[in-house]
Amino acid sequence: MGLIPVANDQIATVVTALEMLERPRPRPLPDSPLRLVRWNAPDPAKYRTLFRRVGEPWLWFSRLVMDEARLTAILHDPEVWIHAVVDRNGIEVGMLELDFRIEGTCELGFVGLVPELAGKGHGGWLMAHALMLAWRPGVSRVWVHTCTLDSPGALGFYRKHGFVPYKRTVETFADPRLAGVLAADAAPQIPCLGTPPSR
Repeated sequence: MGLIPVANDQIATVVTALEMLERPRPRPLPDSPLRLVRWNAPDPAKYRTLFRRVGEPWLWFSRLVMDEARLTAILHDPEVWIHAVVDRNGIEVGMLELDFRIEGTCELGFVGLVPELAGKGHGGWLMAHALMLAWRPGVSRVWVHTCTLDSPGALGFYRKHGFVPYKRTVETFADPRLAGVLAADAAPQIPCLGTPPSR
């Protein structure tokens, strides 16, 4: 068993894919002061703002660097459902993205809440809604992936809700903090081994 070096400007993570092959038994939706609001063909800038608020602590960056035309095509595809989680004041505090572009399949593309809501039970509420929406007629498989950069509880959370791990891969990518895509102090739990640009 050997260690594989990772360049200082790169980050490596283990990605676990999980799937659910049967619709779960219906359960009452948990109570929450939050609500889901469907964003039909959202403006990419508005989407990226929420994506950053939710994902920056975990180094989500893919949609921040994606070409505008490609991102718009995804966000405006009728088989990609974008939802914002909003609080009582109408402030966006989370997101849910369901991807139905492969027939019979739903990918939970992005599921998350802002860090201030962590550990307060809202994740169970969001997942209950995600599964209710994902299992639309004709869907026989729902899947999601998580990685070792996510919250330490993410893998257990998905398993608790009925997802079964089926594949693991290793992903490496350039540290988005070094390119100035994310703030230098984003995700302090993940060491940055280079010098981010000053803002």
